[in-house]
Amino acid sequence: MSKTNSFLKYLKNINSSINSLLEKNLNKLNIKNLTYLFKNNKIILTFVAVLVLFISYLLLPTFYGQSDVKKKLKIDLRNKFDLNFKFTQDLEYNLFPRPHFVTADSTILDDQNNSSNIKKLKIFLSLDNLFSFKNIKIKNLIIENANFNLNKKNYNFFILLLNKNFQETNIIIKNSNIFFKSLEDEVLFINKVIKIKYYFEPKELKNVFYSENEIFNIPFTMETYFNSDMSKIFSQINLNLIKLKIENELTLNSKKKIGKTEVILNQSKQNINYEIEKDFFKFHLFDKIDEPSLTYIGEFYLKPFYASLEADLEELNLNLLFGSNAIIAQILKTEILNNKNIDFKLNLDAEKIYKNSNFKNIRLNSKIQNGLIDADKTKFRWRNFADFELTESLIFVKNGELVLDGKLKINIKNYKDIYKFLLTPKNYRNEVKEIDLNFTYNFDQNIAQLKDIKIDNKIDPNVNKILNNVVIKKDKLHNKIYFKNLLNEAIKNYAG
Repeated sequence: MSKTNSFLKYLKNINSSINSLLEKNLNKLNIKNLTYLFKNNKIILTFVAVLVLFISYLLLPTFYGQSDVKKKLKIDLRNKFDLNFKFTQDLEYNLFPRPHFVTADSTILDDQNNSSNIKKLKIFLSLDNLFSFKNIKIKNLIIENANFNLNKKNYNFFILLLNKNFQETNIIIKNSNIFFKSLEDEVLFINKVIKIKYYFEPKELKNVFYSENEIFNIPFTMETYFNSDMSKIFSQINLNLIKLKIENELTLNSKKKIGKTEVILNQSKQNINYEIEKDFFKFHLFDKIDEPSLTYIGEFYLKPFYASLEADLEELNLNLLFGSNAIIAQILKTEILNNKNIDFKLNLDAEKIYKNSNFKNIRLNSKIQNGLIDADKTKFRWRNFADFELTESLIFVKNGELVLDGKLKINIKNYKDIYKFLLTPKNYRNEVKEIDLNFTYNFDQNIAQLKDIKIDNKIDPNVNKILNNVVIKKDKLHNKIYFKNLLNEAIKNYAG
């Protein structure tokens, strides 16, 4: 080490002399004397000497011992970012594009477990103080081709990193994956990282986390930062593919976190206010403060699990709930919700049904309890003609298809207008007050089986035979003609 120290002292003296010489003469340069300088061999030799010395200065880290460098960099990274790196291979020193150490197959340890595996790690150095091993500073950290493993215990890994000091050092992550896992180490979903960058914004005096990602083959960008006193965290997510933008503000507190989110999809905008406590989440979604056209209120408790969702809408799109390709229908088909530990209630109020003016005042009730799914007490009105109520219902899967089974009670409000609507011949227009029936409806085949039809507490075999199978067609006009003909045939048989 004594030879190394003497060599370093020698280079230090030369560097000081070069700096003082440059300071005296650089300000005197102009076009004429610059031409003179290029013709002067002494100047050219001096330039070459300076270049050689500068390269020698940059090569100084190669003289440091491998174990000392590893130890120094590990300590600096832990102190600066609270990251516990483990280097399994030697560090290789490169000059270009800037002086840096590079190593392969390193890891970041979290409670002695590998929270990430990194195929390539680059540690860029500041050009200041390369003479002093103790004063070497890390300029940038680049992580490439890494796999990060997150679960309930370390889910906030990337957010905690945002609290560190990035005024002199940036962290960049490229071409990596984030695995979100259960505590049983099962992969729930994967976030593909194109690029993540942590940096300091000097104008607004804040650290910024920016990422370009892809999840479920959908690309999106995300930007996150804290306010000046670290009491709030702001984030913005952009999914340009579907023209979706989400802006979120979360106020941090030791017991309760209060947030608000603005969701912009194409030209529509929704607002969400929410609260988060331990094992509890509550939210309120609405499109505008004054006279909202839609509003959702939900509560979720984790221990024990209980959830409820209340919604008030101008119109209800049943295809989004129970259509053959709807997400909710697909989830119900998996039967994952047929779990005795799940307690969930969904109540939706709507003035009308999407693209159907015949039905209004819809009250859709549903619940999941003791492993069973039902839609009891669901109510709706057919124009001003009749009120419908669903009881003793059960939603289940049969042969891979979604089925609703239950009883339907129909209170006739205006039987005369019903006959007018159906264009029923006058000699068949008998008074009807109440209809009760059992039914089974297949959402995938759009077929309803009606049975045990009672009209004013009387069963008519002919009516039951005619209305046993009802096929709901996609074409509105065909449906209208089909229903009128079917009901008129049943009415004629009932009237005798």
